[in-house]
Amino acid sequence: MDLPLGNLFNRALITASKAFDLPTIQDQTQDLIHSSLSDLTTVRNRVRDLALFSPNETLQDIATKDLVYLFVPFTLAEVENRARTTDPQERLGRLGRAQAYLKEYLSYLENYEIVPPAEKELYDKKTNTMVDPAKRRELKIKQYQKEKEIRGMIEAVRKRRNLSAGDEPASDFELIASLLPTSSAAQSTPEAEEDSDTEDILREAALLLFRLTYAQAQTSLESLEQEQELLKSIPSAPKSSDDPRQKDGKAKEQDDMWRLDSISRGGPDGKGPLLDPQGKPLRPFTILPSGAADRARLQAQVFQADHRLPTMSIDEYLEIEQQRGNVITGGGPASENKLTTSEQLQLDSEMDGTAFAEQRGEEKRQKDEKWAQYTDVHQKGEGNRMNRG
Repeated sequence: MDLPLGNLFNRALITASKAFDLPTIQDQTQDLIHSSLSDLTTVRNRVRDLALFSPNETLQDIATKDLVYLFVPFTLAEVENRARTTDPQERLGRLGRAQAYLKEYLSYLENYEIVPPAEKELYDKKTNTMVDPAKRRELKIKQYQKEKEIRGMIEAVRKRRNLSAGDEPASDFELIASLLPTSSAAQSTPEAEEDSDTEDILREAALLLFRLTYAQAQTSLESLEQEQELLKSIPSAPKSSDDPRQKDGKAKEQDDMWRLDSISRGGPDGKGPLLDPQGKPLRPFTILPSGAADRARLQAQVFQADHRLPTMSIDEYLEIEQQRGNVITGGGPASENKLTTSEQLQLDSEMDGTAFAEQRGEEKRQKDEKWAQYTDVHQKGEGNRMNRG
């Protein structure tokens, strides 16, 4: 029996949330990801069959209970991007599907005019196209501030819905799941479902979450495009000849061309006498033992591997190295877009009127004072002697 659409979408979101903080290299994580992908694909097909959304309607025409299904392509892109791949071509295929889902999601938001023009202009700018580091850093700070502001508005709406601290979402997937009618967070009492005020709050929460995920979708799309260009620049493996005899013949010719002690093969067919009258070898030969058992043993060793075969797969090796703490995670475009410690300290100290801002401001003042003391004692360029002793 098929699950109701809301229950199926909720299961896919909760499964994706469980895999959110787990390393993608683990088989357990991949099982969760593929399970979520399967459910999300079914949800997407059922939403399309039901024709819940049409380009001819406006945002006001969409029922509040159906708004949550606009998040399906965004969720698909996020989960698809976390699937493990080992082949560059397979990764390119997943990148292409994730990009298509993100573009579909962005087209929904733009068609229904959900994102304000100012935010759309802010996140449409690509940081990787900016040459000036100062302007790039300024843009990232503005985007981060806007995202933080929207998260604060979402938290305020959650408090109006009387959600307790124990319902704090572990990821944005659970935030989306909280908008579903099947979620306990979306209906605390039977009367709340019929309350028009509750419906208005749910609609407001959904619209705020659309604005937040719009920013995330633009950032993810930029990262995917960079990775796609990098993978396309990898040279393809050279095509090898199908005939091994042809390859062996060419290698033999090359070897004979550069030999200084060229040896006669003892005739055109290489089957002439082994030695000339003076005892000089005319063609190469191998001296074998006279015993049949020894000859059989040596013959059996001809086609053995000339190197040590691996004792474990690459995935098993990486799993062992990860348990030892030798696998470094993070980095990439996500790390590049993250604020530095000084930038985060500066941003937190600008939150006027809060105890946290005063604390961070005092930390910034002490840090600046220590740096000033250091520069007073140490001259600029001290320690850099340019190999002059």
